[in-house]
Formats: sequence, structure tokens, C-alpha cells
Amino acid sequence: MQLKDKNIILGITGSIAAYKAAYLTRLLKKEGANVKIILTLYGKEFITPVTLATLSQNSVLTDFFQHDDGTWNSHVDLGIWADVMLIAPITANTIAKMAHGIADNLLITTYLSARCPVIIAPAMDLDMFQHPTTKENIKKLESFGNIVIEPSIGELASGLEGKGRMEEPEKIIDFLIDFFNKKKNLTGKKFLVTAGPTYEKIDPVRFIGNFSSGKMGFAIAETLASEGADVTLISGPTNQKIRNTHIKLIKITSADDMYNACIELFPQVDGAILSAAVADYKPRIFTDKKIKRKSDDLTIELTANKDIAKKLGELKADNQILVGFALETDNEFENARKKIKSKNLDFIVLNSLNDLGAGFSIDTNKISIIDRKDKTEHYELKQKTEVAVDIVNKIISLY
Repeated sequence: MQLKDKNIILGITGSIAAYKAAYLTRLLKKEGANVKIILTLYGKEFITPVTLATLSQNSVLTDFFQHDDGTWNSHVDLGIWADVMLIAPITANTIAKMAHGIADNLLITTYLSARCPVIIAPAMDLDMFQHPTTKENIKKLESFGNIVIEPSIGELASGLEGKGRMEEPEKIIDFLIDFFNKKKNLTGKKFLVTAGPTYEKIDPVRFIGNFSSGKMGFAIAETLASEGADVTLISGPTNQKIRNTHIKLIKITSADDMYNACIELFPQVDGAILSAAVADYKPRIFTDKKIKRKSDDLTIELTANKDIAKKLGELKADNQILVGFALETDNEFENARKKIKSKNLDFIVLNSLNDLGAGFSIDTNKISIIDRKDKTEHYELKQKTEVAVDIVNKIISLY
């Protein structure tokens, strides 16, 4: 039994391919998995809860409440319980809801609460699958780190033939087995990741900050954790969420907060990836009362923040890896190379605001990686989740 004791949520949506979910459930149980099924309202039109409950040996969940006794089905508890969430079949409608966070049923609220990997197996007519809206929504889900099992080509319920058939249950089981058996290259390693901006207070209501969203740092933390590492993520103020339970999130506000947390934790880890956009300067004086407008000009004296990368470079042991980031607007490669030496980095990730699609608050990035031997690798514009894989693969290569 190759899925023994794996906790799997199986989501089933309103597709004719829902009949395959019965066989899929049976195969999951045969491989030793614990299966809890969430069946959407339209999914019930294609397959009955009684059938699925019998095969899964668990009650089938269809709504937020059990209407006979008022019991609440906790999407939060489900999201924590699962090792993987598999939605098979998934319709264009549910894909669109997931991509845009439309939480109008138990399946979507569980998806939004899930800390585990999410795998989807689309099933729909070929024109729906090829429609630009569907393709864009799938691309968006992949940018969140969701995994897509591509549909196969064959005869469809419409009578047409093309790409849109949900992959066969046996192949989905093989996919899951390969997924769980995948060699994790960083098992036993501990990493520190910094992410997001820092806010440097001017007075109780104003601060100096930047436009960093934290997306790159959070993606790196998730990728490290997916490779088996235990990750401590130190993040400035962001709207990003963590999913993997192997990530410990520490929230900070200022550059001093981040500096202190990094200095305390760095000796305990195997490596650090410093992707946060830390403010170089802060107001010399913090005013504890709101500054009132008295004239057309206001001068704020700034003083330098402590250099986190430089200090960690001084503390770095021979068996530790230190990775820095450089966001530049001019003399990009020259400036990045200087930082490698001055901060004792193993490599630096360079991106330029001159590259369209790179920088803050967007889902894509275009990077170059320069190592301490001056070897430079250039990468095309990608989703930040994919960029994170490139960066983590570079770290793995150093081991």
C-alpha cells in the first residue's frame, strides 16, 4: 500500500466524469489512504453521497452544515488534516472560483484554508478547456503552487473528440504515488528566509516603506519546505499567507526587528535567503505625536539601518549558505558583484526594474544568478513560484 496513512481530501464537482471518482476512491483506499470527500451541489447530480460514503468509509461532506443536527463542517480543520487535496474531476466553474477566491461552497472554503499541496484534474469540453478564460485561470492556480494533472485527449460527453477528458483513475493514483515518493533534497536542513518590506516609523500614523509584496520570499519559503527543509520565514507587513506546515512565520515591522530576529536565528540554520526589501534608512527621531502641517516644507533627518546581509556574512560559518538579492535600476551587474564580495554571499539573485514584468507587487520576475566564482546564469521571465524553484535548485546544487 503505497499511500498508507496519507490523509487525502477528494473534491468532486459537477462533471459527467464524476462517475470516475467512485473508482478513484476505491483505488485510494486500496493503497491505504484515509479519504474524506467533499461533493459539490452539482456533483450530487452525477454521483450519490451514499456510493462515495460506502467506498471511502467516511461521511461525504456536501455543505457547511449537517442539516439534520446543525453540526458545522469545519473547512479549517479539514485543511489542517489533509496531506494533499485532490479535486477530480474539477470543472471550469470551480477552477474560476478557486482562481478568484469565490468561497460560496464547502469545497472552495476548504481549498482556501488548505495548508497542503493542491492537485486538480480538469474535466470539460475541449472548447471550454481551450478558452482563454480557463487557460488564464489555470495559469493563475499554477502561480499559487497548485498542481495540474492535464486532461487526456479522447471522446467527450458532447460527442466531440479532443483534450478535456479527466485523466484515468489509475494514472491519477500513479501521479499521487510519485508525488509522495519524490526525493526531497533538503530533508533535515534548516533555512531562514526574509520577505516583504520594512516600515520605518516617522510618527504614530506615518512611515517610510516600499512596494514589496513579499511574494518572492513566500514562494522561496514554500519551495524550500516542499524539498523537505524546515523554514523560518521572517516577514515584514504583507498580505501573503503560508500553506506548508514546515514553515514557521515570524512577523516583524521595522528593519531593526528583522535584524534582531536574523541575528538570533542565523546560528541555528544551514542557510539564509535574504529576499526582503529592507529599508536602508530610518528617521533619526521618532515623534510620538502626529506631525501637524505647519509649512509647505518638512525636513526629516534619516540615519542608516544596520546592514543585515553584511552582518550575517561576518557571522557565516563554512558550512552555511548565504544568498542575497539585488534589485537595481542601473549598473546592475557591477553593483550585484560588489555585494557578493562585501557581504560574503554564496550567490546573489539580481533583478532589474528595467526588465518589464520584474520587480515589486506582481506575480512574475526575471532574474540572473551570480555566484562567488562570477558564474552568471540568466533566466527568462517566469511566475515567481517558478523563479523560486530556480533559486532553490541553485541552493541544492551547492550541496
